[in-house]
Amino acid sequence: MNILPHQQIRPFQDSDKSKKAQVAEMFNTISGRYDFLNHFLSLQFDKRWRKIAISALKMRQPKHLLDIATGTADMAILAAKNLPDCKITGIDISEQMLEFGRKKVEKNGLKEKIDLQSGDAETIKFHDDTFDAITVAFGVRNFENLEKGLKEMHRVLKTDGVALILEFSTPKNFIIRKIYHFYMKHLAPFIARCFGQKKEAYTYLYKTSKAFPDRELFLKILQNAGFAETNYKPLSFGICCLYTAIK
Repeated sequence: MNILPHQQIRPFQDSDKSKKAQVAEMFNTISGRYDFLNHFLSLQFDKRWRKIAISALKMRQPKHLLDIATGTADMAILAAKNLPDCKITGIDISEQMLEFGRKKVEKNGLKEKIDLQSGDAETIKFHDDTFDAITVAFGVRNFENLEKGLKEMHRVLKTDGVALILEFSTPKNFIIRKIYHFYMKHLAPFIARCFGQKKEAYTYLYKTSKAFPDRELFLKILQNAGFAETNYKPLSFGICCLYTAIK
């Protein structure tokens, strides 16, 4: 499997740990302020992007959905509220993020619909053809091996199942692109530090989002992983894309 540029970027460059271990450590560290900063730094756009993704699932009415890199369960909770007959399983490598997610699930009265588990996207502990749909919100760029993770997603999907992936993208408009890069490279880490968070996490966010093979390049990687009917939809001036892929 090819080593893609973004896979070589790690949260802590002076650490000897694997990227996967560093990502888990990073999210464990920022979990307490993650929701607040995530919504604050995205100017609440992340909520809108998740709603668009879940809306795309309503016509399919999946019975069992896997939310990968579920974090604090924002996507899982939104899915549970909008897909009344769907069971949601969420997996993440950060136990601290999952703990916050479980509290939110309980607060929303959704313990019967949502099951959050510690899990690795590159070795998904479910049988082939288990899920009707898979969602990943801003998580695939954190995979240590992107192709392996996508192939695992393809494996556990049922035939005709859909994978919906939200990921940051580089805006095509020159002015928007300049503003976006300045904000992500300088302002976001500064704001995070003002709230007592390690700026490395948000510097890592910028570097990986910039290096990630977005749009047509990512579609090719999805196709190589076995997916068909792949397409993308730019959101909010192209700073984010919603990717759709069918098994």
